[in-house]
Amino acid sequence: MFKTRWMIVFILALALAFALAGVFSQQAVVAQTQTPDHSVFPQLAGPFEKPTDVTAACLTCHPNAAKEIMGTVHWKWSYTDPITGQELGKNNVINNYCIALPANEPRCTSCHVGYGYKDKTFFETATENNVDCLVCHADTAIYKKFPAGAGNPVLGAEPKEFPAGSGKMWNPVDLAKAAQSVRKPGRDNCGSCHFFGGGGDAVKHGDLDATMGTPAKDLDVHMSPDTMNMTCSNCHQADAHNVPGMIYNGEARVACEDCHTGDQAPHQKSALGATLTQHTENLACQTCHIPAFARGEATKMSWDWSTAGEKGEDGKPLVKKDEAGHVIYDGQKGTFTSEQNVRPYYQWWNGQTMFLTVNDKIDPSQVVTLSDFQGARGDGKIYPFKRFTGKQPYDKINNTLIVPNLFPNSPEDADAYWKGYDWQKAITSGMTYVGAEYSGEYDFVETEFFWVQNHQVAPKENAVQCQECHTAESGRLDFTALGYNAEEVAALTVFPPTLGQPEPTAEPTVAPTEVPAVVEQPTQPAAEPTPVPTAEGGSMTMWIALAIVALVIVVAYLAFGRKK
Repeated sequence: MFKTRWMIVFILALALAFALAGVFSQQAVVAQTQTPDHSVFPQLAGPFEKPTDVTAACLTCHPNAAKEIMGTVHWKWSYTDPITGQELGKNNVINNYCIALPANEPRCTSCHVGYGYKDKTFFETATENNVDCLVCHADTAIYKKFPAGAGNPVLGAEPKEFPAGSGKMWNPVDLAKAAQSVRKPGRDNCGSCHFFGGGGDAVKHGDLDATMGTPAKDLDVHMSPDTMNMTCSNCHQADAHNVPGMIYNGEARVACEDCHTGDQAPHQKSALGATLTQHTENLACQTCHIPAFARGEATKMSWDWSTAGEKGEDGKPLVKKDEAGHVIYDGQKGTFTSEQNVRPYYQWWNGQTMFLTVNDKIDPSQVVTLSDFQGARGDGKIYPFKRFTGKQPYDKINNTLIVPNLFPNSPEDADAYWKGYDWQKAITSGMTYVGAEYSGEYDFVETEFFWVQNHQVAPKENAVQCQECHTAESGRLDFTALGYNAEEVAALTVFPPTLGQPEPTAEPTVAPTEVPAVVEQPTQPAAEPTPVPTAEGGSMTMWIALAIVALVIVVAYLAFGRKK
């Protein structure tokens, strides 16, 4: 009887021990998935004299973080194309909005993840402390970089004005408060650069602007706080601070199918499910589910540098706006057009993209394509794009694009275009800076730059409906341009189409302006990687279990152990 009683006590003790230890272990795992309250850490209390001092403090707990950042495209702004061998990235690619980074670093590098990137020598001297932890992790209401500060915020006691003469003041940053606000990156952190690329809100991408910080459901069904409330990092999940989702050849991509697959595959409950699913052989998900871009804020659609230079009666660059308040002319930059709710441009893309640099020959008799998304019928899928057009300087003898010196790098920089408004001096200065040949003769050439549209995903009820493409009148898709012959075009521009499509199992039950019902998309963001308990955590669990076993045995012994 005595032995049986002790056997029961021992078994119950083990069960209780491991149950409680499991609870403690689970709590430890949960704690690992949450960002600690950084306001309680004494090393972040400050005061900090310089932002690099904050980074030094961060590295005491995160010793590998800076090394990881310094190995990414976000830091290097340079990338070697494994197919062409070209040196790409912001340091090398020519665009048709701000044209080029080199010679303009103090302005352009306000979006670099570092401090002090004021010229091309930065990478020769930068240390781990030059990494800016705060731009991705601090509360953006507390921490902002100064637009012309080479990546630094405003320091000291006095605010700074930018743009000059605008009256817009940028306040000094409290570095200690910024450090204590550290958390996982939110939409506002990523957006502080990616919403404002190209020199202003909604200039570049079309599907990214400040309204995506807290988008309505109709604007983005994934990121809206009213629906899934996803952040950028739910899809762009970093590995050792390397963020996937670039469009350079060889870079890791982020695709809708990463989540929408298996049990979460779309169109399973639709009456037209088989037909819609077959469409995905040729159509990217975005083609139907992003019916228009710039649905939040009007985006720039064209930029003509050849008209820049006009000044007002006050001697300052002339600025003109339309009735909606959008700038249509700026003496510093030229003429613009902006549009809202823009129907995308559609073309094939097989995942490979080519870019032009200052070393590439061009044909100025044609519109020059600066970002060439490769693909054709049978090689890739149809994607939606923003087609941004421009007019920019080129070398008319060498037939190459030009890197101009636009932003004055110092008070003594008289060659910058925004200083003397002399294209010849600005071009000569910029081309010398990058070590490229310049004939001394320039003109302006028409260009186009494409941006694939991945954001501003509409709710299913607002997706593109069948008749918008399969119609002979103003259809979304130019089937001829996409590689279809006349007979195929005739079959595809009626509804329902008669070319290679299974017959619908049921007639659409929606009105012409609506979309056939499709299955509701997943309502949860991509799961965070499950943390693995450390060796220390496993040892702690074991000791907790043993302690509980011992405690139960002692209590049992005191209660009836002496009774035989």
